Amino acid sequence: MTKAMRALLTALSFGNIDVESARRIADLKKLDPMRIFLKKLDIEIYNGDYKVPVRLYFPDERSMEDDRPGLSVILFFHGGGWTTESVETYDRVCARMAQSTGQTVVSVEYRLAPEHRFPTGFEDCYAAARAMFAGHILPETDPERITVMGDSAGGNLAAAVCMRARDTKDFSPRRQILIYPALNNCYTEESPYESVRTNGTGYILTSVKMEDYVKLYERTPADRENPYFAPLMAENFSGLPDTLILTAELDPLRDEGEEYGRRMKDAGCRVHVERIRGALHGYFALGIQHLYVQESFEHINRFLQIEAGGVKEK
Repeated sequence: MTKAMRALLTALSFGNIDVESARRIADLKKLDPMRIFLKKLDIEIYNGDYKVPVRLYFPDERSMEDDRPGLSVILFFHGGGWTTESVETYDRVCARMAQSTGQTVVSVEYRLAPEHRFPTGFEDCYAAARAMFAGHILPETDPERITVMGDSAGGNLAAAVCMRARDTKDFSPRRQILIYPALNNCYTEESPYESVRTNGTGYILTSVKMEDYVKLYERTPADRENPYFAPLMAENFSGLPDTLILTAELDPLRDEGEEYGRRMKDAGCRVHVERIRGALHGYFALGIQHLYVQESFEHINRFLQIEAGGVKEK
């Protein structure tokens, strides 16, 4: 890494979280001129009396009109520390995902903290997943061909949704993809993970910011022991879906994502863990021209093809 790049990263990796400022910065992505070319459809599903907005992204025009059974779908939860980002700011990410995988992407606009603390956003995601697997969003979708996916805080939500589905048996996800997921409950010096210390400063997402995000998300400190808040707090890692975990080398969350994969594998689950060398947290939102993103889609498509083809790998 050059001195100039190191200086830039240091300048960007400062301070605590200011929610409003972070949201204003995230909202700049709404100015993306490519958004007018996206093939998408907005709908709503219910979580109790609340209508959860959901946006569908199609890989091509034919897919928008395709009513044949067996449609492959990625149910996606966006990142942003549970407090920022939105379906709108993830437009290009989800459109690229649909085009790169050839699958329809269903992106969920869950409610954000601190206005809506745990478990509100999680419950919105779970309601969307339950509706997806029940055929209420895309009636022709085969539940066996639905993949639950998220990045960062969205990876936390995806893991928690799949864990609760296992516990309740409301539905049965077959696959999940977790991209640099936030799975633990502590980002201070007391964290057991080395990456929190080695990557917790100077790489944009800092350990101080992560601890702020957790405080903004929790309703009470006791939430931190809830496995649906922090999936690494679970006692049982068996019976979870076939899983792909992508971690970033220079990310404070790296070690907890890889630890989650080890615990799942030890419990008998099928897990693929891939570390993207040289990557920072948040790289997945970069353009498709970036090598880290291209490498990620190679892993994602290989995982989806293996599972769709019935080939099982340890």
